[in-house]
Amino acid sequence: MYWFNSDRLKQIQQLNPETDYNLICHLLVGYEYPWDIARSFELAMFKTFCVPSISNLLDRTGEVHHHAQKRHDDAGLLIAEFFKWGIDHERSQESIRRINEMHKHYHISNEDYLYILSTFIYEPIRWNERFGWRPFCETEKLAIFYFWRDIGQKMYIKDIPSDYEEFYQYNQTYEQQHFVYSQSNYHVAQSTINLFLSWFPAFSRKMLKPCIYSLFDESALTALGFEKPPTIVSQLVKNSLKLRGYLRRLSLPRKTSEFLTDSPLRTYPNGYELSDLGPKKMLSKLNEKTPI
Repeated sequence: MYWFNSDRLKQIQQLNPETDYNLICHLLVGYEYPWDIARSFELAMFKTFCVPSISNLLDRTGEVHHHAQKRHDDAGLLIAEFFKWGIDHERSQESIRRINEMHKHYHISNEDYLYILSTFIYEPIRWNERFGWRPFCETEKLAIFYFWRDIGQKMYIKDIPSDYEEFYQYNQTYEQQHFVYSQSNYHVAQSTINLFLSWFPAFSRKMLKPCIYSLFDESALTALGFEKPPTIVSQLVKNSLKLRGYLRRLSLPRKTSEFLTDSPLRTYPNGYELSDLGPKKMLSKLNEKTPI
């Protein structure tokens, strides 16, 4: 099987996750797991909706309800810039500036910031454990941690744990304490699910909704106010994803990258500029400081 003899895996294992995390994450997102990591980030987004203090803010701004597709595409592109170019590249620095500028208009606790940051680390790792075509090696897990820790520091998030296991425990404890049902959780999650379903033919949407629910654990389903899907549906979805991983394992290594930045998106079918990214009502403010 391919991954046992992967030249790319061997290359990654020879790197230092504490200093080479930009290159390692570039390889993971662009070549090794582009589809899987994109799905895990979407799952991470839903995890944040399980927290009333986060979902209430999203519900009040209305972006997730009225401009869901642009919000989804913009968030994905801003993150993809980090992985394609590396955190210190001028495009990534501009992406971070835009994110900081957007966030400063709202009161978000450092505790919530830390949790959101942690989901970008541990949801891809959890997804990989469940459905990955090969398991992450220890170097890859640590590289993901150091990559997002660097981004968090550039976003002025305080008290980021310096240890992988310590931050993982924070993630787990936070979820146990803050995953509580609220109407805003349901509203924000439902609007996002409606966006995902809009990508498929109308006749299939009712059948697909429980398939999406199958990816959530019981604590998330409860916090979001969603019904537990039938066991047969849940097993079908999970086994299909495992089968996909197995088939991918038998495929040849990717020779070209598959970053989201290089894909036509619904909001930007003809490509985008960094100056396009962000809520429409904020674009003039976002673009006035740094010409792009």
